[in-house]
Amino acid sequence: MKIISFIIMLLISFSFMEDEKIPWSVDRKLSWEDFRGIPNQADDFVASTNSGISFSFSIQESNQNRALSYNVVSNFYPDLSWYRPDRVSEYILKHEQTHFDISELFARKLRKELAQIENEPDFQDLAKRHYEQIEAQRREMQLHYDKESDHSNKEADELRWRKYIAAQLAEYDAWK
Repeated sequence: MKIISFIIMLLISFSFMEDEKIPWSVDRKLSWEDFRGIPNQADDFVASTNSGISFSFSIQESNQNRALSYNVVSNFYPDLSWYRPDRVSEYILKHEQTHFDISELFARKLRKELAQIENEPDFQDLAKRHYEQIEAQRREMQLHYDKESDHSNKEADELRWRKYIAAQLAEYDAWK
């Protein structure tokens, strides 16, 4: 019996170095207690969210049978996320939650794409490519969100982004 097992774990934003992570959940929003990192003195930002997507899969083949499993999780990394206690507010916390929600949106997009290719014989290579594309899009959207909202300083743009991300999460609800 020939068994091939391949597991790959891709983690974002140096998250592979961190043990603790909080998986995204519709029932659990971030709180300031979740931010345990040390503020970056070089930045003037009020807070910083470190989140990303972990992705793993396993393929086992034996006697012409193939078993594939994969897992995609959006995580928040408390020890890499920080805030300045004297400058925060609930408004800022919602901005940081939206960063985490953006990571969840792209986790859902990746789950959708993996579901579409799971029967492909070259799943491994395709999955890596899809992951890399999704990750590039996720990072780009994170930057775009901060740029358009001026890191939450433009309230109208901030609120527009929150609504947009909530609508996108709803659109990809089948892949949560």
